[in-house]
Amino acid sequence: MKTLGIGNGQLASSRLAYGCWRIAGSSSPSQVTAQDFENGKRAIVSAYEYGYSMFDNADIYSGGIAEKILGEVLKEIPGMRKRIVIVTKCGVRRTGDSNPDAPYRYDFSSDYIINSCEGSLKRLGIETIDIYLLHRPDYLCNPYEVAEAFDKLYRAGKVRGFGVSNFSPSQLEMLQKYCPYKLLVNQIEISLLETSAFEDGRLDQCIKEQITPMAWSPLAGGIISKSATASSKKFSDDKISRVCGMLDKIAKQRNTTRTVIALSFLLKHPSHIIPIVGTTNPERIRDAAMADDVQLTREEWYSLLEASRGSRLP
Repeated sequence: MKTLGIGNGQLASSRLAYGCWRIAGSSSPSQVTAQDFENGKRAIVSAYEYGYSMFDNADIYSGGIAEKILGEVLKEIPGMRKRIVIVTKCGVRRTGDSNPDAPYRYDFSSDYIINSCEGSLKRLGIETIDIYLLHRPDYLCNPYEVAEAFDKLYRAGKVRGFGVSNFSPSQLEMLQKYCPYKLLVNQIEISLLETSAFEDGRLDQCIKEQITPMAWSPLAGGIISKSATASSKKFSDDKISRVCGMLDKIAKQRNTTRTVIALSFLLKHPSHIIPIVGTTNPERIRDAAMADDVQLTREEWYSLLEASRGSRLP
């Protein structure tokens, strides 16, 4: 795959990232089996061999097991660590974390960010995280505290760069005002079934401020890759059918797959979106990587957008 720079920093990544959310096979640590662990390792190795050089993780993915799986692969493949960009996230605290009555919540306090980072470093078995993200906006966020934590982590050599996830333009702008380091990434949901980022200013801000948007769920949780009649609580069957129908039409004309076209749709945007591929199937990991070789025309791109909207542009 081709590469591109991340934000305005020194790091560079493949055009698609590999997401580690599902690699442990279960969100519950107690349900992860030895076979699940091996399957997760196989998925990471496949992504690495097919040219993915950015690996996206988080401390809450399977209670940290996803980070451990990636860490094991790094130990087993000589030189892999130097050839990839590791992204991981913090800030989400599950129900019962710290005491039995604690609710599910977000936490950007300085101590929590620093402790979370140290936990991720240990599970990954590395000395430095390339890009460290705040996972979801904390409504009690004190930007001074975040700036303090970022500064300590950077000066200690534990993090090379910082970013956010699921932030609105105003939330990102507020944090950047107090942050001593340029935020490199905003990881947000973008797909042909979820196109709000094209209109709500998030991608405009990314272009303006040289921030790299990473697209989580670029295939809408796999719905786009499956049949056009796949059921979904979030998206209507009509919308799924329209989008998948247009994807199939263009894929047939291009002699490729629906997945490749759906990812190419994101790659064409001038903000340089990096879609995060989350399948653990090696063949699908390879298939997704082919999206980097397809350049959609403007007509194809807008045909897909129109299918998503369900009507022509105004």
